[in-house]
Amino acid sequence: MSVQIHPTAEVSSAARLGEGTRVWHHAQVREGAVVGRGCTIGKDVYIDADVVVGDHCKLQNGVYLYRGVMLEEGVFMGPRATTTNDRYPRAIRPDGTPKGVGDWVVTPTRIGRGAAIGAGAVLVCGVVVGAFAMVGAGAVVIRDVPPYGLVLGNPARLRGAVCACGARLRRLVAGSAQALCEACGARLSLEASLAALLRGAESA
Repeated sequence: MSVQIHPTAEVSSAARLGEGTRVWHHAQVREGAVVGRGCTIGKDVYIDADVVVGDHCKLQNGVYLYRGVMLEEGVFMGPRATTTNDRYPRAIRPDGTPKGVGDWVVTPTRIGRGAAIGAGAVLVCGVVVGAFAMVGAGAVVIRDVPPYGLVLGNPARLRGAVCACGARLRRLVAGSAQALCEACGARLSLEASLAALLRGAESA
């Protein structure tokens, strides 16, 4: 299956797009960006220079991925979800002169396999979102999210766990750090902090 690029999209000749990827209206993919196979790049999406997007990712309308961001396979980014890449952004130096390319310090951000980022969420640079984690709509993520973690709010806080299927995890297998998904029956090994959170919710 060939790559499909809408006539209004702007895709650099120095970007690489995988087989079967579709790029929709007014999206921009800059030089050095690598987009994997079978991705959907929605309307008005911006993919900055050297960004890496894994196979089978879905970027809804208006997603912004800035230099230093890496998406692993199967990441979902909801409408208007945004990343950042500079911890101390300024347009000018202290003397008032404009900052140049060499003045910027890019801080990498990584979003793990199968993770989902809700509509309007903001990821402050430097965070790692674990595999199959879920970031709620409008959340502002300022710290790492463990695999299968559910974070909500501003600033985003760990509020629970989700299965790879997307369902909320509500209980642990007795005497273990494994969660049982009531929706699909999967058993998932959770990090200690996340298992403790579920254990506390069970006893509350």
